[in-house]
Amino acid sequence: MAELPELETLRRELEKESVGKRFKTPEVTGSKVAKRNGNKKAFQARLEGAKVKSVDRRGLYLAANLDNGELLLIDLGEKGRLEKATPRSTAPKGTVLTLAFTQGGQIRLVDQGGTAQAFVVASDALAEEAPELARIGLDPVADPVSWTSFARVLLARHVKLKALLMDQEVVAGIGSIYSDEILWEAGLRHDRVSSELSSQEIRRLFRALVETLHDAVKHRGTTVADHPFVDLYGKPGDHQDELKVYGREGEPCRRCRAPVAKARYANKPLYYCDGCQV
Repeated sequence: MAELPELETLRRELEKESVGKRFKTPEVTGSKVAKRNGNKKAFQARLEGAKVKSVDRRGLYLAANLDNGELLLIDLGEKGRLEKATPRSTAPKGTVLTLAFTQGGQIRLVDQGGTAQAFVVASDALAEEAPELARIGLDPVADPVSWTSFARVLLARHVKLKALLMDQEVVAGIGSIYSDEILWEAGLRHDRVSSELSSQEIRRLFRALVETLHDAVKHRGTTVADHPFVDLYGKPGDHQDELKVYGREGEPCRRCRAPVAKARYANKPLYYCDGCQV
């Protein structure tokens, strides 16, 4: 699943490629991708002829603001990706949606996992039609957050830090990779309990959260074997070269030189340094 820096990379590229352009009738080839609008004809009718005004991100949803007062929301699911394409190019296997523009060019949604979704909602009915968005947590990339606000969220819970960072109702868009990197930057173990942190530790965690996410966005996301992200143009991210612990089992820690350790969390790998994360 793409995490926040990858989605922010796609948002910026989609904004560049789609703002000011008007949709043709979208081609829906996946049986489930448009189900939230009832059926593909209903989805096509709401999107055809609409012009893109801007592109936002609502947590892990990409949101195109349309000139008819509606929003096109795209959820990539577990394995979905977007690609810019030309009309004559062959659509890859797994293409479930093609969004073509009247001015030429198109955006394809490719999803081998069958969990990606695209749907159109009225802007003033967003809370009713996409209630899950009301539960999205803090988004340090889209909206500046104070460390005191972050502290209140932490202290109100009594959970382990790894679980807290990956809770979408606490912080939007953090998964396995960035939770490990944030905890390493903060010098905190994954199994520390949120409500037991000192004020200094909360400040360190907050700073690590903000800096790690912004740095990953600057490097256009992370592309590793178990996280094969490519951007709208088919290019991988660059942040994998900056990783401190993720995927570095047995290698020396870049802070204390102790070997990076590997464990399991929710059936996924977890990486940390047993020497300097306390």
